[in-house]
Amino acid sequence: MSEVLTVNNLKLYYFTRKGVVKALDDVSFSLKEGETLGLVGESGCGKTTLGMGLLRMPSPPGKIVDGEIIIDNENIIHLKENELRKRIRWNKISMIFQGAMNSLTPVYNIKKQMLETLLNHREMEEEQTLEIIKKYINYVGLSEDVLKRYPHELSGGMKQRVVIATALFLEPKIVIADEPTTALDVVVQAQIINLLKKLKHDLNLSFIFITHDLATEAEVADRIMVMYAGKIAEIGTNDQIYGKQGPSHPYTKGLLGATPKLREKVEELAFIPGTPPDLLNPPTGCRFHERCPVAFDKCILNEPPLKEIEPEHFVACWRCYDE
Repeated sequence: MSEVLTVNNLKLYYFTRKGVVKALDDVSFSLKEGETLGLVGESGCGKTTLGMGLLRMPSPPGKIVDGEIIIDNENIIHLKENELRKRIRWNKISMIFQGAMNSLTPVYNIKKQMLETLLNHREMEEEQTLEIIKKYINYVGLSEDVLKRYPHELSGGMKQRVVIATALFLEPKIVIADEPTTALDVVVQAQIINLLKKLKHDLNLSFIFITHDLATEAEVADRIMVMYAGKIAEIGTNDQIYGKQGPSHPYTKGLLGATPKLREKVEELAFIPGTPPDLLNPPTGCRFHERCPVAFDKCILNEPPLKEIEPEHFVACWRCYDE
């Protein structure tokens, strides 16, 4: 499969009054056509920052300071904002934002909000845009009656479907889903997951699926990328992370150990002691060494590179390739 997205040495920092927060520090990965890449890690590890960075929309005072974001063989890092809005955002890469209610304006009905988004990107008659909107509203399982209604008149699942339709109606190749099932009940979560899987199959979309829920990633993702403290700890296929052999990085092992299992009797869930480091002043060496149960002197002094230890399996851990 060809690559639809390549990220090389991406650095995104927040320039605050207290100092520079290195939220993304030298991140590199790729996304293949028709693939779902699951992005996991604790809160504050850089998952949403990465999603917003790929759209070149970092929250203030964030700024991309280095690296490449290559979409369709074009590095979008140096594009002007107007060109980025017209040609890239929502046309080639879009995002399903975390918390559907926060993504919708409460004083406008759904039709007006979707029309405004579409007309900002495409020059066409309103009648033509309405046909596109109706097509995708129906595609995500909603009736056209929804277009007349306001966000507060819709359930959480319906609002999430509207946000998904808005992310899709310009037919981008890449969709970033930032915790799309957060704050939804279990039944609606399952419906949204099944909808995203259907859309991926029908439209040959490439997804970056961000979530804290490793069980959900096991169901939807083809590959898993684990982030810790603004860096990639491990990337592997679904089988390499969830299979019998299991993951290689101690952090990934800790995350899986803290996940309940339906088909296995677990006397006590494991946990990772401590908290992620302050990225104003990140630790030397491996950023996980202060919480790692197998760290040794080299982990404290030297930062481990992200190395391929087997085909498609990359790990940043001295224990995995330096024993």
